[in-house]
Amino acid sequence: MKIEIPYGHGHTAIDIPDHNILEIVRTEKPPGSGEEQKIIRDALKNPIASKPLLELARGKESAAILVSDVTRPCPSYKFLSFILDDLEAAGIMDIIIVFGLGIHRGQTDEERRKLVGENVAGRVKRLLDSNEGEFELIGHTKAGTPIEICREVLTRDLLIATGNLEYHYFAGYSAGAKAVVPGICSRKTIRANHSLMLDDRAVAGSYADNPLRQDLEEAGRVVGIDFLFNVILDDKKKIISAVAGRNNEAHLKGMALYDAMFKRAIRAKADIVITSPGGHPKDMNLYQSQKALDNVKEIVNDGGEIILVASCEEGYGEKTFEEWMADVKDYEKLHKKIREEFVLGGHKAVAISRLLVKTRVLLYSCYSKEETERLGFVKAGSLQSYLNGRIAASPGLKIVVVPGGNFVQFRGS
Repeated sequence: MKIEIPYGHGHTAIDIPDHNILEIVRTEKPPGSGEEQKIIRDALKNPIASKPLLELARGKESAAILVSDVTRPCPSYKFLSFILDDLEAAGIMDIIIVFGLGIHRGQTDEERRKLVGENVAGRVKRLLDSNEGEFELIGHTKAGTPIEICREVLTRDLLIATGNLEYHYFAGYSAGAKAVVPGICSRKTIRANHSLMLDDRAVAGSYADNPLRQDLEEAGRVVGIDFLFNVILDDKKKIISAVAGRNNEAHLKGMALYDAMFKRAIRAKADIVITSPGGHPKDMNLYQSQKALDNVKEIVNDGGEIILVASCEEGYGEKTFEEWMADVKDYEKLHKKIREEFVLGGHKAVAISRLLVKTRVLLYSCYSKEETERLGFVKAGSLQSYLNGRIAASPGLKIVVVPGGNFVQFRGS
């Protein structure tokens, strides 16, 4: 069977005999999904536990809309004009759009305008990255996380958070209050919140008992999200569902919808799992691509292999992560180091190192053979040649293909 795997801005194709394929895990459209603009309009017209945005905006003079940065697949340009229509109809003309960078790199003006669309860029007062300007301390969570927020956002009368909902390997799910933490807060805040990932309950698909998630939700309540708009995408980045309204009620509804579409039972573990983050922008660097590895780790046999298909055209994607990856083959050293002092960027290297203890990882990417091996991976030069050789040596080999590894989560059958 010929299968296309997302890679960069395109795909790479592989051909696997049917009897070797245990499963191809694809995303499915929910019942009733259809035209994107209708999905957007319906969500905005039927907000959850909230008045419609138009009513909330009346009497306000200014607004800030939080959107995803260039490392995220969220198609903000598809829905922002609908949000602006409501704000402008309510009389708000002082509107800024803030890109939640967290600790990601800054963006070019061209990237910012492309993310929101030229029409939207021309309708707002300013487009800015969240790390431009100062952060202001407005309190602490019960866990002691300092809530330092982009000051420009705090000066606005209305705060609207947007994003795309998917599984996150330690925050449980993306979107919701994650637009605030880590989106628009300081490195100090992110470090304190993300240190909670060392708790065993901070895993993909976990919400209520996830200490890291609950910490950022508390921070979100302190900041005060007035309106939430989140979308769910398929593996081709098309909007297939959306929720709007009050945080966290709308986000909880979105999580339930997402689980119904993307949580999968494990029928049997595979000898080889082939996965991709879903192509650009999720595979633009290793820092982002790691999430696909984490999502599929439970469906590979001990001693089995994961083949990660990810362009990584921008390399590591984060300086500290790159430094810590120098010791990726020594899990005990990295684990002790992160326990002694939690370091942002280092946490990703620890996650990869933990996986490599029991699983062989091949990487099909822009990295050279030498650099791939320094990462602790094996360079996959030709996917087809490698698979042909493995199947010839082990005719009964069982393979699971997960083209959109960032989308799905697996549970026990």
